[in-house]
Amino acid sequence: MAAPFSLAFTARPEHIDELGHVNNAVWVQWMEAIATRHWEAVAPAEHQAAYVWVVTRHEIDYRGNVREGESVTATTFIPDPPHGARFDRRVDFADATGKVIVSARTTWALIDKASGRLARIPADVAAPFWDGAAA
Repeated sequence: MAAPFSLAFTARPEHIDELGHVNNAVWVQWMEAIATRHWEAVAPAEHQAAYVWVVTRHEIDYRGNVREGESVTATTFIPDPPHGARFDRRVDFADATGKVIVSARTTWALIDKASGRLARIPADVAAPFWDGAAA
């Protein structure tokens, strides 16, 4: 596993549902946002130009929530080596006290932009996310 990547999110009025807290769909948007920012932060420009990632699965545990104006810190990392064209990404959202209130495991697949097809994850593409990754 390479170093985790973190990003803060603050609940704005448009994120709040009728129960007065962040809507579940917003948590999914934030998961996509941190994954994208992580890719942009560590992947070389040539990899970003050649590949794009798509989600194939989300598994989310909700143990708490935040209200308008409150912030969470999302931390993401890749817990396991890639499997063919896919790898799992873990995302944990911690509240102001440091308690993880939402935890997710999402599966992402690599798409070759030129062909539009799934691509086996090359070792050099995985390396910034997984130390010693095998293709």
